[in-house]
Amino acid sequence: MTCCLMFRNDLAKHNSRFYRVEICANLFQEFSVLREWGRVGGKGQQIIRLFPDLLSASHAADRVRKANLRRGYLRA
Repeated sequence: MTCCLMFRNDLAKHNSRFYRVEICANLFQEFSVLREWGRVGGKGQQIIRLFPDLLSASHAADRVRKANLRRGYLRA
């Protein structure tokens, strides 16, 4: 459904990282927030949280997005 992709480049450490937040619907009328993060070019890690409605899922995804923007990530 909705996806937000962010990147952070730390030139001093030669480190490029990504963070992806996505809201998805499933067959059981639930919504999930998929979070995936790691180094660019690497496998990365992911976690999925389920929510009963779209509003609570979008609030959770927005909190994650804002926190990562404060950490220095920039939207792609």
